[in-house]
Amino acid sequence: SNDELFNYLTTHKIACPACGGTEFTPVRQFNMMFKTNQGVIEDAKNTIYLRPETAQGIFVNFKNVQRTTRKKVPFGIGQIGKSFRNEITPGNFIFRTREFEQMELEFFCKPGTDNEWFDYWNQFCLDFLHELGLRPELIRTRKHRPEELSHYSKATTDIEFAFLFGWGELWGIANRTDFDLRVHQEHSKEKLEYLDPETNEKYLPYVIEPSVGVERLLLALLTSAYDEEVLESGETREVLRLVPHLAPYKFAVLPLVNKLNEPAFALYQKLMPLGMATFDTSGNIGRRYRRQDAIGTPYCITFDFQTLEDNTVTVRHRDSMAQDRVSIDDLPQYFYQKW
Repeated sequence: SNDELFNYLTTHKIACPACGGTEFTPVRQFNMMFKTNQGVIEDAKNTIYLRPETAQGIFVNFKNVQRTTRKKVPFGIGQIGKSFRNEITPGNFIFRTREFEQMELEFFCKPGTDNEWFDYWNQFCLDFLHELGLRPELIRTRKHRPEELSHYSKATTDIEFAFLFGWGELWGIANRTDFDLRVHQEHSKEKLEYLDPETNEKYLPYVIEPSVGVERLLLALLTSAYDEEVLESGETREVLRLVPHLAPYKFAVLPLVNKLNEPAFALYQKLMPLGMATFDTSGNIGRRYRRQDAIGTPYCITFDFQTLEDNTVTVRHRDSMAQDRVSIDDLPQYFYQKW
């Protein structure tokens, strides 16, 4: 009982392994799942829990998905959706919240090939983060020691990120073996085995699970991309160095002066099929450049008086502030090469 455990701690003067303290609060039970009732009447019979992860919905549907899609092992089922955890200490902005968006992949493979696939997905997740533009020096991996492993896990790797508050888990990759399918099969009495069409062998697939929270990934992206650059003039400019395919706006069209608003807007409408763009006429051109730098717009297209003469515009690069003079007719090809 809680009382017996508390008495044991105090009688034997068990010390905290972190701080060495021996004065503990009374032992209490923590429930990290949200409990509610289905229907308007509270009753033990209609008690339900909000899901703490998306994974279990995949496991119970494994057989249906495999049959209807006629997939052969190895294959994966991915899902994104809300998860809920009654966290004891939520905080650090959106790093740890009680409601969050979770992306999980359950990759089913033949037992004996799981170590190979575990290594594959470790590298895949790292490569994916690099493609998103996260700075390599802010990323590290940490393998769980045997005493750290979850009850279902044969091996787990955390991809950690150097957030402003310190290193924290960004992405977890776990070898869940056949634990989930086996337990669901035992309790449901429904066979979840896979029949290999080539060998006629029946087995419960092993599962490799990459799992990442959208909010944590967003926080890591913003942390990695945000920069305060000190210019030669001593001025500081804010820059959000997002890779172009993640930028909210791919480019901005800026008329140099208000007299050019109408033809500049016509250019903006012409270029819209190239990607999400914005049209900005507020403030001087330097201030508009800074505004686009701060929200991560990779390129600014300045429509000036020379444009009326030779049909060219100035394309300014966000990161280097370098400028190219480009023909309007060549802009589609110019941006396709950049993106």
